[in-house]
Amino acid sequence: MSKRQIEAVIFDLGETLLNFGRVDKADLLDGALHRSYNYLKELSQPVGSFRMYRLVHIWGIRWHLLRSWITGNDFDSLELLKAYGRKRNFHLNESQWEELNWRWYQGLSEVGQVEPGTANALRQLSEMGLKVGLLSNTFVHKYCLERHLEREGLLQFLPDRFYSYDFDYRKPDVRIFQEIARKMNIAEEQTIYVGDRVDNDVEGSLAAGMLPVLKKAYTNENTKIPVDTQQVTTIAELPDLIRRICEIPYSQEQQEQPICKER
Repeated sequence: MSKRQIEAVIFDLGETLLNFGRVDKADLLDGALHRSYNYLKELSQPVGSFRMYRLVHIWGIRWHLLRSWITGNDFDSLELLKAYGRKRNFHLNESQWEELNWRWYQGLSEVGQVEPGTANALRQLSEMGLKVGLLSNTFVHKYCLERHLEREGLLQFLPDRFYSYDFDYRKPDVRIFQEIARKMNIAEEQTIYVGDRVDNDVEGSLAAGMLPVLKKAYTNENTKIPVDTQQVTTIAELPDLIRRICEIPYSQEQQEQPICKER
């Protein structure tokens, strides 16, 4: 059987590295509205009544999500907040804008969990000589996501991080996988992509020429999975899977590029 070289592993974020599960969106939104409103009041900003604040943001979020769905482009939550603030004469410095953005995200960060062994798995991948990166479909600004990842002890193992709001397209568009490969200076056919969605992650990366690994999650329950797709239940299983199909030794030696069997 012919073999292929693997030089990088790229991860999705939600339900892959950070598990949020089935969340109560209405409850999270209500908490985000109150936290962000109270923070603006603490900073003596002309925020107006909570009732109007809530109404404007609920409809604004719905509109931007709809436009994002239609266009296939994700918006940047931080820039959206700044645009809203300029119209209402808010005066915040950059760190205050970022903290405001965090108040919106904070509830989700309290729900998100990291499976045991995830940080160790990422460390092992680096020790195996593999480049490790992150590619996520998201409108949440990187300040919030990376603050969350750092708190969980994962950020240091993800030197290459990319978010769809910085691009004109998102997964499963093959162009975003191709552009990430170019930015990381790796070949698509030498890259493993790990994610929880069959449509966005498995099919998208496969179409780009990558080797997909499906992470078990509620998002792929009762979903038809492409034949021969590699699967893991937890990220902790990934290093051994790669060693098994790639013939990579358990040592920290990095002098040889790992070789992975062609599926």
